[in-house]
Amino acid sequence: MATQESGQCRVCGNPIGTAQQVCPHCGSSLVTPSEQVIITGERQLVLVADTISLRDLLAIIEASLAFWRRRYENATGVARDEAAAALQELSQILASLGQQIAQGRETVRITTRLPAQRRYPLACPFCGRGNRAQARFCVSCGSSLQPPLPKTYPPPPLQPQVAFHSHTGRVRQINEDTVYAGTFSRGNDHIGTLLIVADGMGGAAAGEVASQLAVTTVKNFLQQALNKNLPGDDEAWLALVQAAMQTAHEQVARAARADQHRSGMGTTLTIALTVDRRAYLGHVGDSRAYLITAGTDNEAPLCQQLTTDHTIVARLVDIGQISPEAARTHPQRHILYRSLGTDQPFVADTRVQALAPGDILLLCSDGLVNHVTDEELAQLVVTNPPARAAMALVDLANRRGGHDNISVIIAHFSAQSAM
Repeated sequence: MATQESGQCRVCGNPIGTAQQVCPHCGSSLVTPSEQVIITGERQLVLVADTISLRDLLAIIEASLAFWRRRYENATGVARDEAAAALQELSQILASLGQQIAQGRETVRITTRLPAQRRYPLACPFCGRGNRAQARFCVSCGSSLQPPLPKTYPPPPLQPQVAFHSHTGRVRQINEDTVYAGTFSRGNDHIGTLLIVADGMGGAAAGEVASQLAVTTVKNFLQQALNKNLPGDDEAWLALVQAAMQTAHEQVARAARADQHRSGMGTTLTIALTVDRRAYLGHVGDSRAYLITAGTDNEAPLCQQLTTDHTIVARLVDIGQISPEAARTHPQRHILYRSLGTDQPFVADTRVQALAPGDILLLCSDGLVNHVTDEELAQLVVTNPPARAAMALVDLANRRGGHDNISVIIAHFSAQSAM
């Protein structure tokens, strides 16, 4: 093989230097291919049953070497370089043939069938070289050959419409329920919405103190924690909710020990922290959280209780000893076996609930569900705006006796329109 002398590149026409093998401008090879080796004379290869003699082939290669040696000795410049390249190639072939003959091989089989031509139909968009049809990366430059995936966007965040209402009822003198609905932000970035219902207990003003202290503690704990960093997954969010409720339990228990008039006070606590399209729930006691969705066509709305009542009567319902209807009026329906501020050690239930546009979260104290069935509750919520539904539910419970404090929070989630 010979190198193109100084002048212009045959491909791009740019000037090149002497003895360069690759054009520095376009990358084209500047090496001139050797001319075809031609052997003159009467020597022929004899084909016998699709085989040829390696010794006959060896003789042709030796004759070719003699031809190019003479040319090498008599030539100068480019012609001498071409002869040298041919001698090198033929010497390699001669060595290979000699090795095969030394191993006892005398013939080689040939075929008239051409091998299947390799096709490289997939052109690289970066370097232009061909590649196999199913190639993922360019064999020449390594660039990706896969078509770009269609751009996807995360679903828009859900925007809750929230309303709540709390009432003393028609029998009690003090409202020991505490409700809260608010949002968390970091700078200008909205984090989520916090919903809380707490139903205090303990007599006199102790129940009211317990529920208010629990709600305030949870709210402040979450605000401080979220100002530092945001949890990375569902498990971390639930751990944060559990930690907030544990802190509230310790605060209420400490306050009860510090004042003998408040000894034994405690509270239920049901919270829902909604972030993006997830609701992280924490619960202890017999307040409740529901997920309500409108039914399709003429179907009734769907109402799913997300929490478990921590009462003896609820366990009797679970084992089939009494019916859910009988539990509503059972004389021991208010006896809790788990609450906040009174139990050691404290354990709260936590769970995560996926949310979708149209979903409704409802949190309430037992004063509501003692008088209103789940079906009535769901029907009122899906057919009225949150504020009107909250008022209607409390009014209905009062019309049916209002024997306890009545509190309800309703959050109706819809897809936030793109700005």
